[in-house]
Amino acid sequence: MRDDLPLSVTYEVRDRCLCLHLQRAARAIARRFDEALRPFSLTNGQFSLLMALNRPEPPRIGDIAALLAMDRTTLTANLKPLARSGMLKVLVDDSDRRGRRLRLTDAGRDRLAQALPAWRETHDQVDAMLPDGDPERLRNRLLALSA
Repeated sequence: MRDDLPLSVTYEVRDRCLCLHLQRAARAIARRFDEALRPFSLTNGQFSLLMALNRPEPPRIGDIAALLAMDRTTLTANLKPLARSGMLKVLVDDSDRRGRRLRLTDAGRDRLAQALPAWRETHDQVDAMLPDGDPERLRNRLLALSA
């Protein structure tokens, strides 16, 4: 062990690091939602992505990437299995032929409608786990960190 990096620093980072604690919480919650959505052949990320497409007009890929805080390359990779399974379509943007828009299909809407009760039930369980019982406060704080 080096003098300039004692074990106490390891404990400091373990106990103080918001990034570490947020990642751990995110992984635990993601596993919980993945389990709840497994009967619908969806992951929590796929559910969120499809739900983001549930709007009157097909959004641009860049808009969805920003909403989900993903880079376009990662989003594109995540779109492929959903497009192959018929839950979304990638369309040419009429206003800019180089751009792409994403349209939720009827099959995608059906899958979301089937999965929604399980998502709600799991979300109620997660909300109840919060020590202060105030999920809106936590969401607001997380939004502040991501702004």
